Amino acid sequence: MEYLFGPVPSRRLGISLGVDIVPHKVCSLNCVYCEVGRTTNLTIKREEYVPIDAVIKELEGYLSQKPELDFVTFSGQGEPTLNSGLGRVIDFIKDNYPSYKVAIITNGTLFWDKVVRDEVKKADVLLPSLDAVSEMIFLKLNRPSNELQIDLIIEGLSKLRHEFKGKIYLEVFLVPGLNGTESELILLKKAIKKINPDLIQLNTLDRPGTESWVKSLSLKRLKETLAFFKPFPCEIISNRQTRKQIQSFNQNISDGILETIKRRPATDADLCKILNLHLNELNKYLSDLLDNGKIETEEMDRGVFFKVKSRN
Repeated sequence: MEYLFGPVPSRRLGISLGVDIVPHKVCSLNCVYCEVGRTTNLTIKREEYVPIDAVIKELEGYLSQKPELDFVTFSGQGEPTLNSGLGRVIDFIKDNYPSYKVAIITNGTLFWDKVVRDEVKKADVLLPSLDAVSEMIFLKLNRPSNELQIDLIIEGLSKLRHEFKGKIYLEVFLVPGLNGTESELILLKKAIKKINPDLIQLNTLDRPGTESWVKSLSLKRLKETLAFFKPFPCEIISNRQTRKQIQSFNQNISDGILETIKRRPATDADLCKILNLHLNELNKYLSDLLDNGKIETEEMDRGVFFKVKSRN
């Protein structure tokens, strides 16, 4: 499959078939924490980055087999709302396979555009992000396209809430030293009140991000932040659910990763090629192996390498 991947063991969506409709790495942000890597095409230009007819053909071939799925999820190696054919794909799923729920994992930057808001209206769950409100932190943390302004993004998310009938789960990705200060959290809480999501999901780094200096926020600080956002519905999604409890977790993939890096440390790009996995799918298993102390990382000239954790 060229445009579908998984099903992926997702902490937030259970058994999730991934749909990737933008190439690596087309995005409107270049976030310092992104586990997919540095943005190579920083843009807000919407176009048909991959052929939508081909995506629909793959979906038809897969969904016609009636697989057991919790969601068909638009995510991948870039920002899915940048593809101008997004609405066509959602309409195809809902018109032909209405029993399947549709989710969109998005950075939330394009909902100021009514065309984008209209295209996603048939989805069941939207999972946008909002990490910062002050311009300084937004620029440092998310490194946006020059055409984006944080006030416009928040206004777009607010309009989305008034128009969208499904669930909105707003992710806040916390990076120590940037958006965890009291002043930034106060601004975030004010913006969240305006957006009024069904749920706030707090996240932090699972595995090495784009910039090596980005670290995970401690569980203690995550819990303090959760308490700060009350009375809004809020949960911590980082490292909280073991993926092996999810039906779609494939132990063979996990074992394959371990067997590969036992022989020689490898980057995520190496592992994708060797194991024929989509990067988003691979990341789920790398995160689980890191969480359980089975592997570790090492920064080398060619990037971050994964290797079996040494036993001292």
